[in-house]
Amino acid sequence: MEKTRYKKLSGSQNLRQQLVLSTLTFTPIQIHDIRTNETWPGLLKYEVSLVKLLALVHHGCSFEINDTGTGFKFKPGIAMGRLKLDHDCGFERSIGYFLEPLSLLGLFAKKPITITLKGITNDSKGPSIDTFRSTTFPILKRFGVPSEGLELEIRSHGCAPKGGGEVVVAIPVVQSLECVKFSTRVSVQFENTMVHAARGVFHPFLPDVHIFTDHRAGPQAGESHGEHISEVDYEKKELVPPKDVGLKIASVLLGEIGQGGVVDSNHQFAAIWVCRVCFFFFVSLCPQDASKVRVGKLSPYGIDTLKNISDFLGVKFVIMPCASTSTVLLKCVGCGMRKLSRKIS
Repeated sequence: MEKTRYKKLSGSQNLRQQLVLSTLTFTPIQIHDIRTNETWPGLLKYEVSLVKLLALVHHGCSFEINDTGTGFKFKPGIAMGRLKLDHDCGFERSIGYFLEPLSLLGLFAKKPITITLKGITNDSKGPSIDTFRSTTFPILKRFGVPSEGLELEIRSHGCAPKGGGEVVVAIPVVQSLECVKFSTRVSVQFENTMVHAARGVFHPFLPDVHIFTDHRAGPQAGESHGEHISEVDYEKKELVPPKDVGLKIASVLLGEIGQGGVVDSNHQFAAIWVCRVCFFFFVSLCPQDASKVRVGKLSPYGIDTLKNISDFLGVKFVIMPCASTSTVLLKCVGCGMRKLSRKIS
């Protein structure tokens, strides 16, 4: 039997991207020097959990982690598609951290996937579950993902540190590819105060502002107290007045709008995978064709995404800054990837 050839990588900065691209291209990878110079070296709990999730969903997937956790080998498999899967995401990162790669890879499985994910539904490091339901999934639909079968049911919200969140996600398959707010276990008065403060920021620009509220109580509120607006979690150790939370989040949203572009900085990953995987992942997972997307200032993570796409898929982006609008236009020709149906040898 031929010995497996691994693509050699180092560090942990782009681990999620590398795992997804490894799976899409059936490229075994070996990553070394993972946080070797840090106080707590090696893979973190949530990273190990992500690898286990991919192994759960993909038949034939295997991985080996060394004793220190500073290096591991990953051999991708095939997403066969299964119903009634379950995965505990833990409390280190939100469910959105795991759902981002899963929602992309699941589209190219042999059969639809339905999975229950448990943990925390929002944190300050990534998109909340509400953002997935209101923003990310509609973006996928714009690129040919069928509405029928693409579902996200929030059974309960759960904030850090105790979690208690639970969501059920259904992901359909494709052959090839075309602000929300909630509060949990807090007074309704706090919720109304945050909404009123946020509207005060928006009214000078737009008089008719609607902010959807989703108040949860009892078991559906999870195990921790907290309030959350859109995908930005305003976390501090001390108590924060509801008014300050509303003002902060509204200001962050205006800052994103001020950058221009059609995609916010958190979704550059999904948009450049919505530009490569939603426009090169949903267009270069489609037949080969020219695609383009306009974003605001490229984030460091967005730049790393472009590099990884080029490295694994050979897809080159033409980057065209627009000084008059302070935006960036990205163009590329997709690689023509289709449904994942073959197994690595």
